[in-house]
Amino acid sequence: MFNITAIIAEELIRKAEQEGKFEDLEGMGKPLAPDEAANLPPDLRMAYRILKSSGHLPSEILEEKEINTAIDLLESMEDEQERYRQVQKLNVMIMQMNERRSRPITLDTSSDYYRRIVEKVRLAEERFGKPEGGAVKQR
Repeated sequence: MFNITAIIAEELIRKAEQEGKFEDLEGMGKPLAPDEAANLPPDLRMAYRILKSSGHLPSEILEEKEINTAIDLLESMEDEQERYRQVQKLNVMIMQMNERRSRPITLDTSSDYYRRIVEKVRLAEERFGKPEGGAVKQR
């Protein structure tokens, strides 16, 4: 069974390619950005992308972005007192998120996300030293 839509689409792509419309595209030759929805179950990925495209994200995703922002801020902080306040804020945000989820945030130690967080914390510790008590405590 042939699909007329696929045939038309292929023809239009061939025609555009012959006319050079795919030359000098933004990002040409560069790797694609990582898929933000890769860690979501397959049945939720499309819904996530639609919500993101429309400017609406689930509260869990917004909370995770806020936590990531706090982690990024830690990396660039020079004032030790402000850095300590950010660590406390980060602890509270993680605790609240854990309570709402009714399950703790667990990071897969083999994931790219986990490695990035560990690297940011390591860089911050090298630059500013470890916080009092040695590490950020999670409740």
